[in-house]
Amino acid sequence: MPSETGSALPGKIARLGATPRSGLLELWRQTFGKTAPLEIRREILLPFLAYKLQENAYGGLKRETRTELRRIARSLETNSTSSRSSRPRLKTGMRIYRRWRGEMHEVFVANSGFEHRGSTYQSLSELARQITGTRWSGPAFFGLHKKKRLIERSDA
Repeated sequence: MPSETGSALPGKIARLGATPRSGLLELWRQTFGKTAPLEIRREILLPFLAYKLQENAYGGLKRETRTELRRIARSLETNSTSSRSSRPRLKTGMRIYRRWRGEMHEVFVANSGFEHRGSTYQSLSELARQITGTRWSGPAFFGLHKKKRLIERSDA
Protein backbone atom coordinates (compact mmCIF):
# COMPACT_ATOMS: atom_id res chain seq x y z
CA MET A 1 0.00 0.00 0.00
CA PRO A 2 1.41 3.43 -0.83
CA SER A 3 2.52 5.59 2.06
CA GLU A 4 -0.06 8.07 3.33
CA THR A 5 1.12 11.40 4.60
CA GLY A 6 -0.31 14.71 5.65
CA SER A 7 -3.81 15.28 6.88
CA ALA A 8 -5.40 12.34 5.01
CA LEU A 9 -4.16 9.71 7.47
CA PRO A 10 -6.03 10.84 10.62
CA GLY A 11 -9.31 10.93 8.69
CA LYS A 12 -8.69 7.49 7.22
CA ILE A 13 -7.96 6.06 10.66
CA ALA A 14 -11.03 7.76 12.13
CA ARG A 15 -13.23 6.20 9.42
CA LEU A 16 -12.04 2.67 10.23
CA GLY A 17 -14.62 2.41 13.01
CA ALA A 18 -17.48 2.95 10.57
CA THR A 19 -16.05 0.63 7.92
CA PRO A 20 -17.93 -2.67 7.51
CA ARG A 21 -16.05 -5.86 8.34
CA SER A 22 -15.78 -6.74 4.65
CA GLY A 23 -14.06 -3.41 4.01
CA LEU A 24 -11.68 -3.97 6.93
CA LEU A 25 -10.79 -7.42 5.61
CA GLU A 26 -10.08 -5.98 2.16
CA LEU A 27 -7.95 -3.20 3.68
CA TRP A 28 -6.09 -5.87 5.66
CA ARG A 29 -5.36 -7.77 2.44
CA GLN A 30 -4.13 -4.59 0.74
CA THR A 31 -2.08 -3.47 3.74
CA PHE A 32 -0.50 -6.76 4.80
CA GLY A 33 -0.49 -8.51 1.41
CA LYS A 34 -2.43 -11.52 2.71
CA THR A 35 -5.84 -12.37 4.05
CA ALA A 36 -6.62 -11.75 7.70
CA PRO A 37 -6.82 -14.77 10.01
CA LEU A 38 -10.36 -16.17 9.91
CA GLU A 39 -10.91 -16.00 13.67
CA ILE A 40 -9.74 -12.38 14.09
CA ARG A 41 -12.42 -10.18 15.65
CA ARG A 42 -13.29 -6.69 14.52
CA GLU A 43 -11.99 -5.29 17.85
CA ILE A 44 -8.58 -6.66 16.91
CA LEU A 45 -8.68 -5.68 13.25
CA LEU A 46 -9.12 -1.98 14.01
CA PRO A 47 -5.98 -1.29 16.09
CA PHE A 48 -3.81 -3.52 13.89
CA LEU A 49 -4.92 -1.67 10.77
CA ALA A 50 -4.59 1.76 12.42
CA TYR A 51 -1.07 0.95 13.60
CA LYS A 52 0.00 -0.41 10.21
CA LEU A 53 -1.36 2.63 8.39
CA GLN A 54 0.60 4.90 10.73
CA GLU A 55 3.70 2.73 10.39
CA ASN A 56 3.47 2.93 6.59
CA ALA A 57 3.15 6.72 6.75
CA TYR A 58 5.63 7.58 9.49
CA GLY A 59 7.87 4.55 9.84
CA GLY A 60 7.96 1.74 12.37
CA LEU A 61 9.95 1.01 15.47
CA LYS A 62 13.63 1.85 15.47
CA ARG A 63 15.98 -1.03 14.74
CA GLU A 64 17.38 -0.84 18.29
CA THR A 65 13.88 -1.08 19.76
CA ARG A 66 13.02 -4.15 17.66
CA THR A 67 16.33 -5.76 18.70
CA GLU A 68 15.63 -5.09 22.39
CA LEU A 69 12.08 -6.48 22.12
CA ARG A 70 13.41 -9.66 20.48
CA ARG A 71 16.03 -10.00 23.24
CA ILE A 72 13.35 -9.66 25.93
CA ALA A 73 11.08 -12.16 24.18
CA ARG A 74 13.93 -14.70 23.90
CA SER A 75 14.82 -14.30 27.58
CA LEU A 76 11.19 -14.84 28.56
CA GLU A 77 10.90 -17.92 26.31
CA THR A 78 14.00 -19.54 27.80
CA ASN A 79 13.22 -18.62 31.39
CA SER A 80 9.54 -18.29 32.20
CA THR A 81 10.45 -17.50 35.82
CA SER A 82 12.61 -14.65 34.64
CA SER A 83 13.94 -12.22 37.18
CA ARG A 84 12.17 -9.49 35.24
CA SER A 85 9.54 -8.20 37.59
CA SER A 86 5.97 -7.71 36.45
CA ARG A 87 5.98 -4.65 38.71
CA PRO A 88 6.05 -1.44 36.67
CA ARG A 89 9.33 0.40 36.57
CA LEU A 90 8.99 3.86 38.03
CA LYS A 91 10.56 6.59 35.96
CA THR A 92 11.56 10.06 36.99
CA GLY A 93 8.67 12.43 36.48
CA MET A 94 5.91 9.91 37.14
CA ARG A 95 3.25 10.65 39.72
CA ILE A 96 1.65 8.04 41.97
CA TYR A 97 -1.66 8.64 43.71
CA ARG A 98 -3.20 6.97 46.76
CA ARG A 99 -6.23 7.92 48.80
CA TRP A 100 -5.78 7.07 52.48
CA ARG A 101 -8.40 7.79 55.12
CA GLY A 102 -10.16 10.30 52.89
CA GLU A 103 -7.01 12.19 52.01
CA MET A 104 -5.35 12.10 48.58
CA HIS A 105 -1.59 11.57 48.56
CA GLU A 106 0.42 12.48 45.47
CA VAL A 107 3.98 11.24 45.14
CA PHE A 108 6.43 12.55 42.57
CA VAL A 109 9.16 10.15 41.41
CA ALA A 110 12.38 12.17 41.39
CA ASN A 111 16.03 11.32 40.76
CA SER A 112 16.68 11.71 44.48
CA GLY A 113 13.79 9.51 45.63
CA PHE A 114 10.08 10.02 46.19
CA GLU A 115 8.80 13.51 46.92
CA HIS A 116 5.68 13.95 49.02
CA ARG A 117 4.49 17.21 50.53
CA GLY A 118 7.89 18.87 50.59
CA SER A 119 9.86 15.88 51.89
CA THR A 120 11.96 13.35 50.00
CA TYR A 121 11.91 9.65 50.89
CA GLN A 122 14.41 7.04 49.74
CA SER A 123 11.78 4.33 49.33
CA LEU A 124 8.05 3.99 48.85
CA SER A 125 7.92 1.78 51.95
CA GLU A 126 9.43 4.56 54.06
CA LEU A 127 6.81 6.94 52.68
CA ALA A 128 3.94 4.46 53.24
CA ARG A 129 5.05 4.09 56.88
CA GLN A 130 5.05 7.88 57.23
CA ILE A 131 1.52 8.15 55.83
CA THR A 132 -0.03 5.23 57.73
CA GLY A 133 2.03 5.04 60.91
CA THR A 134 2.51 1.28 60.34
CA ARG A 135 4.86 -0.90 58.33
CA TRP A 136 3.72 -1.32 54.74
CA SER A 137 5.25 -2.54 51.54
CA GLY A 138 5.41 0.70 49.57
CA PRO A 139 4.64 -0.91 46.20
CA ALA A 140 1.67 -2.75 47.78
CA PHE A 141 0.39 0.39 49.52
CA PHE A 142 0.50 2.40 46.29
CA GLY A 143 -1.08 -0.40 44.27
CA LEU A 144 1.94 -1.09 42.07
CA HIS A 145 1.37 -4.84 42.21
CA LYS A 146 -1.88 -4.29 40.33
CA LYS A 147 -2.18 -4.26 36.53
CA LYS A 148 -2.75 -0.52 36.42
CA ARG A 149 0.38 1.50 37.05
CA LEU A 150 -1.07 4.52 38.72
CA ILE A 151 -4.26 3.92 40.60
CA GLU A 152 -6.36 5.70 43.11
CA ARG A 153 -7.54 3.40 45.84
CA SER A 154 -10.08 4.15 48.50
CA ASP A 155 -9.58 3.28 52.14
CA ALA A 156 -9.93 -0.34 53.15
